[in-house]
Amino acid sequence: MSNDQQGITLEQWRQAKLIWNYHQMQHELRPVDVAIGLGSHDLGVAAHAAELYHSGLFPTLVFTGGNSPTTVKVFPRGEAVHFREHAIDLGVPAGAILLEPNAGNTGQNITLSREVLVAAGIAPTSVLLVSKPYMERRSFATARKLWPDVEILCTSEPLGFDDYLKSIGDERLVLDMLVGDLQRVIEYPKLGFAIEQEVPEDAHAAYESLIRDGFTSRLINP
Repeated sequence: MSNDQQGITLEQWRQAKLIWNYHQMQHELRPVDVAIGLGSHDLGVAAHAAELYHSGLFPTLVFTGGNSPTTVKVFPRGEAVHFREHAIDLGVPAGAILLEPNAGNTGQNITLSREVLVAAGIAPTSVLLVSKPYMERRSFATARKLWPDVEILCTSEPLGFDDYLKSIGDERLVLDMLVGDLQRVIEYPKLGFAIEQEVPEDAHAAYESLIRDGFTSRLINP
């Protein structure tokens, strides 16, 4: 990848890919009791969840998510509602899908999905979280904190870094999000939101370098 109109250099691309690789958990998938599709701007989450349902990995699928500033225009009726409709369009039976339309962050995705499952009389011992590719580690750390008695596996649409950049169409935004999610992996355990995750030195150095380069629009105040 060369410099383009968005100003992404080869070195920044290399650093971003280090962080991208760190965010992915590389879990080996196997049958689970329930899958939870985490709402976002990325409809690929719903498509991947539908594909995994058809492969027989789980009998029940929860879609969770209300809206955020980045999704309200794309999914005006809420992330989970649009994800559910997309999965049904892809052949998932409506009766296999539970809807959680209110969550506004990852912690609420987990907590409110648990409440929906309880209301449906489902008590899973294993759960598959389906998320954006760079959200796997944060969703894992959050779920392990909030749902420690359940086995958590993570997956995302199997896109390489270059293909994902092309699919989103905004390279700077993706790099901002990679940096922002890594900051949350680092900071959220201190706030009680997630379990600790070791960050390799190369990923941490890449994170600090991209912050210095101004990829900061998704940062929170730690």
